[in-house]
Amino acid sequence: MDVTLQQFNALMDALEKGEIRVARKVDGVWQVNREVKEIILAGFRLGAIKEMSQGQFPFFDKDTFPVRQFKARDGVRIVPGGTSVRRGAYMAPGSIIMPPAYVNVGAYVDEGTMVDSHVTIGSCAQVGKHIHISASTQIGGVLEPAGALPTIIEDGAFIGGNCGIYEGTIVQEGAVIASGVIITSSTAIYDATKDEFIKRNADGRIVVPAGAVVVSGSKPIVRGGKPLESGVHLYCPVIVKYRDSKTEGSIHLEDLLR
Repeated sequence: MDVTLQQFNALMDALEKGEIRVARKVDGVWQVNREVKEIILAGFRLGAIKEMSQGQFPFFDKDTFPVRQFKARDGVRIVPGGTSVRRGAYMAPGSIIMPPAYVNVGAYVDEGTMVDSHVTIGSCAQVGKHIHISASTQIGGVLEPAGALPTIIEDGAFIGGNCGIYEGTIVQEGAVIASGVIITSSTAIYDATKDEFIKRNADGRIVVPAGAVVVSGSKPIVRGGKPLESGVHLYCPVIVKYRDSKTEGSIHLEDLLR
């Protein structure tokens, strides 16, 4: 795809204003805008390495991807302490970033969402409204291939500390991911409330169901229909319940910080 610098800059501006998104939900199904990702990728070819030092910390990047500069009228609360939001990332008014954190190009973070300390939000990740992404969590980026859906966290979800949500995983509305849970494209999630493993969606993606409460667990290694005598287990996230009033009380404490 042939892309001019003018086209690239126009797309970056539209992404930062939230006018264009890498992916959006259409009739209940997430769809990726392949052209947007292709133009973002073209920006790396169009750019030249430039010094972009801030204070005592020198760094060097393509001049097409500088760090975003915000103003008070943008309505984004960025607490001092080393946070960077890369060009082409959208932060909605009312969103909050605690230090240090990093938001990569193409990411979309909607209103009322808190990005806590030491959180990274990868390229093109789509993060919905009123979400708390707790400290030291990583939301993986999916920039290539251009046609691949990014990692998606839907409205009202809660992501605990030290989690990793990677490789195009979809966390549906209101789901709660407890601290330390890791989910990748090859992760098997067991639903203890239904005594079954969660099936991948039509695109082969891991989808955490709406309202699910997921904790770290394990499953035995089975060979020939029987667990190994060694007793060795594999890591396995487990849905222990679906969101209820007790869950609501425990995850809304962060409202005091807003």
